[in-house]
Amino acid sequence: MGKIKEFIDGSFLEYNRGSFDEWCVYYTNMEGKKKAPKDVDYFETLYNFSLKYGANRVYSDYVKIYDRTEKIVDKDVLVYITQIANEYEEQDVLEVDIMFSILYLAMISEENKEYSKLGKRIKRLGIYSLLKENRNIEESAVFMKGMKWREIDKLCIERGF
Repeated sequence: MGKIKEFIDGSFLEYNRGSFDEWCVYYTNMEGKKKAPKDVDYFETLYNFSLKYGANRVYSDYVKIYDRTEKIVDKDVLVYITQIANEYEEQDVLEVDIMFSILYLAMISEENKEYSKLGKRIKRLGIYSLLKENRNIEESAVFMKGMKWREIDKLCIERGF
C-alpha cells in the first residue's frame, strides 16, 4: 500500500502483510527500522501521556479519532490527528501524532478484519480499561483474550460504545 502517513522526522506508517491479513500496521522509524507495534506498546505511551496530561484528556482525544474512524483511511482524519497532537506540549507533539495515528490505523484494521463482529470497539475497550478503569498496561492489552465476542460486546455496551 505504500506510506500512509509520514511524520516530520521522516518516520512513517504503512499497512503490510502480517500474520493474518494485509492490514498489519507497520511503523518505520527515521533510521529505517520497521516494526509492527503491539497493543502493549501504544498502551504504554497512552498511559505515560495520561500521567502527564490526565487520563480524561488523552481518552477524550482518542474518542475524537475513534468517532471519525471507518473502514478506509481518510487523509482528513490523518491531518486532524496531527492537529490534535499539536495541542500537546512541543516536546510531545511528534510522539502523540505517531501514537494516535497508529491507533487510527489499528482501528481501521479491526474494522476490516474478516468475520469481526466488534471492529474498532475492541481497541476502545482496551483503552477504556487502561485510562478509565485504571487497569495496568499489560492487563488492558490482554484481558479480553479468550473471551467470546458476545462477552466483549456486552462489556462495550455496558460502557456506552
